[in-house]
Amino acid sequence: MTDLSALFTPFRLGRHTLPNRIVFPPMGLQVCEGGVPGEDAARYYARRAQGGASLVVTEGVYIDHPSSGDNPLLGRFHGEDAFAGWRNVAAQVRAAGALCVPELWHVGLIYRGPDVLTGGPLAYRPELGQVSPSGWIDPANRVCDGMTQAEIDDVISAYARGARKAVELGFDGVELHGAHGYLIDQFLWKALNRREDRYGGSARARGRFAAEVIRACREELEPGMPLILRLSQWKMVDYAARLADTPQELEELLAPVVEAGVDLFDCSQRRFWEPAFDDGGDLNLAGWVKKVTGVPTCTIGSIGLDSDFFANLADGRDSALDLHRLDDLMRRFDRGDFDLVAVGRAMIAEPDWPALVRAGRLDRLKPFSPKALDEALMAHVTTDR
Repeated sequence: MTDLSALFTPFRLGRHTLPNRIVFPPMGLQVCEGGVPGEDAARYYARRAQGGASLVVTEGVYIDHPSSGDNPLLGRFHGEDAFAGWRNVAAQVRAAGALCVPELWHVGLIYRGPDVLTGGPLAYRPELGQVSPSGWIDPANRVCDGMTQAEIDDVISAYARGARKAVELGFDGVELHGAHGYLIDQFLWKALNRREDRYGGSARARGRFAAEVIRACREELEPGMPLILRLSQWKMVDYAARLADTPQELEELLAPVVEAGVDLFDCSQRRFWEPAFDDGGDLNLAGWVKKVTGVPTCTIGSIGLDSDFFANLADGRDSALDLHRLDDLMRRFDRGDFDLVAVGRAMIAEPDWPALVRAGRLDRLKPFSPKALDEALMAHVTTDR
């Protein structure tokens, strides 16, 4: 049986010491009616802490900016009703023994499909006042212009307010959603960042916006509170997209972020075992990010399962257990490729995943099915909601 004991060694993250290396990552619950997490959501997060996760990251929460996002079932991080709900989430997770951080989020330009790269139609929401690095013009209309410096400053200030509020609500730090094609990622991604000022034109310049957000948030956090940035190559609209085509470009892109003081890179992949570059090596994204920055990283991507979530949605089947890949996970972990391991769908299906793995009870682990999330949430529904 694979030796998984190294996952249960302590790790220093900012001013905190995590008792193990297992993270429950941000997963879009879509149960926050009007953007407010209820008691069921708080208990859902706390249950993953009880099961042994040392760090729980909430779903992406919309920052206090007019166009940060408009899905009424996803959490918002503004308004006293929402703040009361998130305070409860933080309190319950911490009482269950884990650190808790919100994932601050701005969706930026709302667009659909890989045709964004070929000028296809966009889902424009003019009432939101959408913002994006370079704007976009589709065949029918001008969607939006590139952000002015004043607009950039407004968004950075909104992120900083979110960080300040996280401290007030009892969270242990913050994660910034810089992945999957949303606003911070739109600045990092050359397909949507065509600016020729200090925010674009080179890989280092594309990293400047993320760095300025990090600096602004750092000023609002207490000393030693961790600041995490989530990254991905892939986008919701284009699974084959790349932030960087080479390790050298990745190093240049992330250099300003490192200088700004990020504590951890949360490196999102659909499958953790896939190499980040076509260089003949097997380093995944977390491995390469750690190698070129020297900053600790967290890996994620179908851990313990045989396929990724989007493949399951496409063919309608469940994700079966694939415990043999845990050998590969530990080989990479023991090699020092990454420092933390995020377990999402497998821990939705089995909230005691860390405790069972630590006890060697791999036979008790469960496969993931799309209905597992509904079942996990229904287990915590209370009559007072």
